[in-house]
Amino acid sequence: MTNTLPSYFHLHLISDSTGETLTTIAKAAAVQYANMRPIEHVHPLIRTRRQLARVLTEIEQAPGIVLYTIVNAELIAEIERHCRHVKVPSLHVLMPIMQIFESYLGAPQTPIVAGQHVVDADYFRRIDALNFTMHHDDGRLPADLNQADIVLLGISRTSKTPTSIYLAQKGFKTTNLPLVPGIEIPKALTEPHSAFVVGLVASAERIAEIRRNRVQLLADRELGDYVDRSQIANEIAYSRRLFHKHGWPLIDVTRRSIEETAATIIKMLSDKDATATRDGATANGLPASEDG
Repeated sequence: MTNTLPSYFHLHLISDSTGETLTTIAKAAAVQYANMRPIEHVHPLIRTRRQLARVLTEIEQAPGIVLYTIVNAELIAEIERHCRHVKVPSLHVLMPIMQIFESYLGAPQTPIVAGQHVVDADYFRRIDALNFTMHHDDGRLPADLNQADIVLLGISRTSKTPTSIYLAQKGFKTTNLPLVPGIEIPKALTEPHSAFVVGLVASAERIAEIRRNRVQLLADRELGDYVDRSQIANEIAYSRRLFHKHGWPLIDVTRRSIEETAATIIKMLSDKDATATRDGATANGLPASEDG
């Protein structure tokens, strides 16, 4: 019998910031190797030689791939020197990207530790969006829909709340509304407003599975219709008819991650805004696009 158990390897992630960027990049690469599993050693906030020395000792004790995002030239040289000494591969993961920027822009980079976490207007916009979204979850629509950037509609268990929160983290004020056949949607949704309305659907099988897990978690035995596939199919058909009636775009989230769903919504909203800008320019007698 062939041994299909995954092999393991050590993966050292060294950052002078939180390590979030590095962890995301490493995960995207490691997942491509189905039969290999990384043992992650995350070393955040490494900014001095003393801090780095402890990390290098750990690398020597558990050799493996070393990825890092460090801006201090002395620390970079020390990492590279030590990795050559213990014969392990190392890579400054942002360096190839920065070299492309530098080549195209014709200007050297200005190293900034944790530059992506600088507190600026965009940071406060994301915090504001997150607060808005948390206060307008699960049917708690704002009094004025023009306050929202995005409204998500869908029957129970179509990932409305986690998608809303993810969109909020990207800076979009998002609210969501559960759809129930026989219960009218708020009149405000059908009246003029600036929010972008998107419908979420999923397969009856997927929704039934999620709902069964929820029922078991809550130990509730009185929710037969809630997990009945024929009833769920009726709910899905109702939501599809509603989206079609009002011309709201829909996304099937059956095989999509939260991140993929959110990215699709952001793309839809961007396309909508671009179309509105183009149509407005045309209406004012300007060319639809100016490429220079």
